[in-house]
Amino acid sequence: MSINLRGKDPVIIAGAGPVGCTLALYLAREGIPVLMLEAESELPEDLRASTWHPPTLDMLDKLEITEELISTGLIVPNYQYRDRRTGEYADFKMADLGDATRHPYRLQTEQFRLTRIVCRILEGMDNAEVRFNHTVTNVSQDADSVTVTADTPEGSEDLRGSLVFAGDGANSAIRRKASIEFEGFTYPEKFLVASTPYPLEDHFPGLAWVNYIADPDEWCVLLRCNNLWRVLFPTPPEYTNEQLLSDDYIQKRLHFLAEIEGDFEVKHRTLYNVHQRVAKNYRIGRILLGGDAAHVNNPLGGMGMNGGIHDAINLAEKLMMIDRGEAEDDILDLYDRQRRIICKDFVQSQSIANKKAIEAQDPEAHKKQQAKYMEAAADPELALPFLRCTSMIDSVRDSYEIQ
Repeated sequence: MSINLRGKDPVIIAGAGPVGCTLALYLAREGIPVLMLEAESELPEDLRASTWHPPTLDMLDKLEITEELISTGLIVPNYQYRDRRTGEYADFKMADLGDATRHPYRLQTEQFRLTRIVCRILEGMDNAEVRFNHTVTNVSQDADSVTVTADTPEGSEDLRGSLVFAGDGANSAIRRKASIEFEGFTYPEKFLVASTPYPLEDHFPGLAWVNYIADPDEWCVLLRCNNLWRVLFPTPPEYTNEQLLSDDYIQKRLHFLAEIEGDFEVKHRTLYNVHQRVAKNYRIGRILLGGDAAHVNNPLGGMGMNGGIHDAINLAEKLMMIDRGEAEDDILDLYDRQRRIICKDFVQSQSIANKKAIEAQDPEAHKKQQAKYMEAAADPELALPFLRCTSMIDSVRDSYEIQ
């Protein structure tokens, strides 16, 4: 198979999320024609991913957008694992990462901040096009090209490309039409995210902007994002969506976290299923997968979106090697191996371990885990490897070592 990235057929990217946008901007900046298709009428403003890890920010430096992204959010120099009952907390200072990154901190800003930046840049480029209200429904390929079928306001349309990248989310039509299995499982409980401007820091001495709060009765995650606290709770599987999204239920959860007089002001509420799944293949011929179309995991640790952007950068680098004549198309199989194996061996296992640790209900196990965190945070020799792991620095390095 011969791949010509500079012919009349563009690289088609399904989905204008952070992963698709990253790939589109990288390729367009290198002179490759790209066509990005988004099902919605405008860029979605969902409240899912908001944590940006150091290696992700390092990668976005190459696209010259990191500084603008940083200006939209909150720099987080430390994060904590807290015991809600005792008030003890392990405080991990990201400055300890030292020379491992140009950005020794987390950035908290919603993922749509990136997509807005990228789409604004793409609008001014002659070799890039973004089409909204284009829902991908089918995909096929032959020896020379790929054909993507999309539902549009004018009806069904067939679009021809040199390659197609599925960045169209966990329910990816491209993955399904390519008959690629999505292996793994779905947790019985759903996660509820509620955001409030109430100053929760007044109820937790020394509270950081990112906190994992363990409690045998009910754990939660507290994240500061711009002017709001985002609170993530697990929910009982037997409750209906209507019950879980009700004012009564959300107020009870927030009051369990911090008892105040009256109701919390709630700005947003989102309920979603939680999966641990990885596509069996990230590549079939001219069809390539990345981001949520290729892998989904629980959000504890903020690894899903970051891992997807790492997919996009890895793939873009290999496509440019093909374009420069430095590699044949089989280097795309290396993309498959590097990103799929690291996802299964690190992202999936780490996010599952994060969930098990924070939801431990046995008081003794809970106590031991908290002591382990506090020991690591207090000892620089233990803190550095912990930070390198949880910040995804090591997983990025390890992925490129896979052959």
